[in-house]
Amino acid sequence: MRKAATIEKLYLDFDGFFASVMQQAMPHLRGRPVGVIPFETDKPDSTMVIACSKEAKAAGCKNVMGVPEARAICPDIVLVTQRPDLFRRAHNALLNEISCEIPIETVKSIDELACKLDSANIADPRALAKKIKDRLRRNIGEQITCSIGFAANRLLAKIACKVDKPNGVTVWRPEDLPDPLFALPLESIPGVGSRMEERLKAASILTIRDLWHAQPKHLRALWGNVNGERMWYALHGYDIHAMPTSRGMYGHGRVLPPDWRDAANAQSCSRLLLTKAARRMRRDRYYAAKLWLSLDMRDGTWSGQRELPAVQDDHACLVALTELWITACAEIPPRAKIIRLSVTLGELSSANERQLDLFLRDDAVRQKNEVLTNAMDNLNRKFGKRVVSLGPWTPPPGGYAGGKISYNRIPSAEDFW
Repeated sequence: MRKAATIEKLYLDFDGFFASVMQQAMPHLRGRPVGVIPFETDKPDSTMVIACSKEAKAAGCKNVMGVPEARAICPDIVLVTQRPDLFRRAHNALLNEISCEIPIETVKSIDELACKLDSANIADPRALAKKIKDRLRRNIGEQITCSIGFAANRLLAKIACKVDKPNGVTVWRPEDLPDPLFALPLESIPGVGSRMEERLKAASILTIRDLWHAQPKHLRALWGNVNGERMWYALHGYDIHAMPTSRGMYGHGRVLPPDWRDAANAQSCSRLLLTKAARRMRRDRYYAAKLWLSLDMRDGTWSGQRELPAVQDDHACLVALTELWITACAEIPPRAKIIRLSVTLGELSSANERQLDLFLRDDAVRQKNEVLTNAMDNLNRKFGKRVVSLGPWTPPPGGYAGGKISYNRIPSAEDFW
């Protein structure tokens, strides 16, 4: 394991990405506190602010906050409906501009990325940061700003870029550490959420200084896996690469508008979401062996699952969903208000590793259904929109079902068909 002798990584985080993109696209929002809500509604007090602008954050608002609470803190907040298609286009345009100054090593989310530095950039990181910021301001606009951190590895660079937000630049060379780290609260470390913080406190680790001086094997035991030990080495400046991950599921969720919170409308929405999730799964050449349906209601939750014989076609997925709804409607209160629902396809196998159950053979009917589904995919892809679907297609009010605001997944153009 190598310990970096100098800064090697850049980490860039766009400031209030979703709200700032809206401000760039809509001049009347500029300079005003903006809250992004998930869907168009004439009852905004029943929904959430899922992202807010720099001005709203300065007033005390935060991401994922009830609209009434946000209005109490910031009476002037302007509510706008999310535009995931706009966020996707902005993301691609921003990456194109940044790559003109430095190759992008990895895209961590829709609003974060990391780069590897060359010798010239190591010598003068602030000049690189200025070139990136100037290019974005000149070619994209002044509303979308970013904070940039430089450090020996990706974890330290990510922590550094949060120090001087918004629109800041922070350089942590190895000889500068660990003092700048010790000045931060424990929750500044990625991966230390509220539950982990309680676990660390129970082990008398109350500060980053305590974390720094702990033993790596102790942190491995506290985390319950190797990630705790890897984090210790990363905090100490070692060159730690992210462990490869594999796809575990495909799914979509939706908060339902007030007029859609009955079982019939919720089932229509779940059909659409499942069809979109299955479409994404097919694009990536996976099969699913299990389907989950989850319902959040005012007075409780319900969830159920169905085994699938390693399928990817719409027919098999939708039949299993219908079976789940039959069970759900028999078990939940007749007039239950379903606030949120989610559908998930899991237990995945790739196309070249598909395993079929001995008693659930890939029979001729299933083969025909897969051919039909592939034909529908080809038609939709050819015309660049949804021209055919299996059964009813009833989008809920507010639009963008299956193409919602996303931090960890970059929607494709097909997600909006």
